[in-house]
Amino acid sequence: MRTVDLAIYADALAGEAASLAARVERARARLRQAAIERAARGDLAPATVVRLEALGLLGTRGDHVELTELQDALEAVEELQGWVERRLTEAA
Repeated sequence: MRTVDLAIYADALAGEAASLAARVERARARLRQAAIERAARGDLAPATVVRLEALGLLGTRGDHVELTELQDALEAVEELQGWVERRLTEAA
């Protein structure tokens, strides 16, 4: 393997890892927001809840399965990154 090819691939993997990390954070934020909305829904007057739902609020959906899948994908990419970086170090 040529060092330049490994370096280019390492850069591509870094971009993929950054994208996955951002998606993980968005999924976590949705789960937190959904929890807040569930708590508020229980404390607010029913008429207020209906109004907020009509406005498109109190409808955030969090998906634990999606978060787990994204985290697993990120870990896999990071493992591959580590392998590529070890090969780069060995080639240097």
